[in-house]
Amino acid sequence: MDDRKRTLADHLSQDYQDGLLTRRGFLWRAAILAGGSALALTAAGSLACGAAATPTLAPTSTLAPTLTSTMPPAPAATLEPGVMVRPTDPRIQAGPVEFPGDAGMVKGYLARPQGPGPFPAMLVVHENQGLLPHFTDVARRLAVEGYAALAVDLVSRKGGTGTDPALAQAGLREIPQDQQLADANAAVRYVQGLSYVRRDRVGITGFCFGGGITWLMAVRNPEIRAAVPFYGSAPPVAEVPNMKAAVLGIYAGDDSRLNAGIPDLEAALKQYQKTYELMTYPGVDHAFFNDVKTQYNAPAAKEAWAKMLGWLDKHLKQ
Repeated sequence: MDDRKRTLADHLSQDYQDGLLTRRGFLWRAAILAGGSALALTAAGSLACGAAATPTLAPTSTLAPTLTSTMPPAPAATLEPGVMVRPTDPRIQAGPVEFPGDAGMVKGYLARPQGPGPFPAMLVVHENQGLLPHFTDVARRLAVEGYAALAVDLVSRKGGTGTDPALAQAGLREIPQDQQLADANAAVRYVQGLSYVRRDRVGITGFCFGGGITWLMAVRNPEIRAAVPFYGSAPPVAEVPNMKAAVLGIYAGDDSRLNAGIPDLEAALKQYQKTYELMTYPGVDHAFFNDVKTQYNAPAAKEAWAKMLGWLDKHLKQ
């Protein structure tokens, strides 16, 4: 194993120890990094408390089996962690894209339904570790529901999200917020220019860091018609009067740090008669929607997803 791969493996191990990844999520990412199981076993060995804790990996090919267009989509339980819709799902078209931004090309991942459209569009904004597979999968899930969904990589100014979430996180911290928002605005312009997108039906959703970006886009970009921030930092209340989007804010009951901003935000939303709803799920923690993290709560995630789809159906499809 070379030094670079060992460093990346060490970062993955640290994320696992910090509770940022489940064991399944850790092993899957390690296997992808290694191109097989050897590195995953080496890195996992540093986490083991004894022989019984050392995992056995299946070959990489069984972790991400291919799907031909003649086969129906496999049940989610057979897929790798964080993935519910395969890129080869016959209902959609999906893959990486690049589009012009203020400082060069911005990377992203675009998923759309089959057919000519036009479709409403959704932006997906990742957490603070970059555009990891969970978020490209969220884009594919939205495509299945009838949206042209663009997961934008806000680490693009530092070369984009790679295989190491810690490096992506460090890169993201070096990008000023106004530049992050400029790239998100470029993503709006890009999807509006697609022939199969309804230009006046653009929405956005984001998670953690991405939830904060989603709130800021809702109050600063009048082209956003609907927004669904998941446990995102509240925007400056002084900017709430500018908001044109219909916003569904989703929060975790045990997320006291972010929840502290809800009362002032809601007061401003009420004062200026904005279209909004704030949902707080009791007994769950920050990042409860992310199914490769230890905070994942399946019942709450399922309910929040259904609530979001209902909101988008009302404010983007109609």
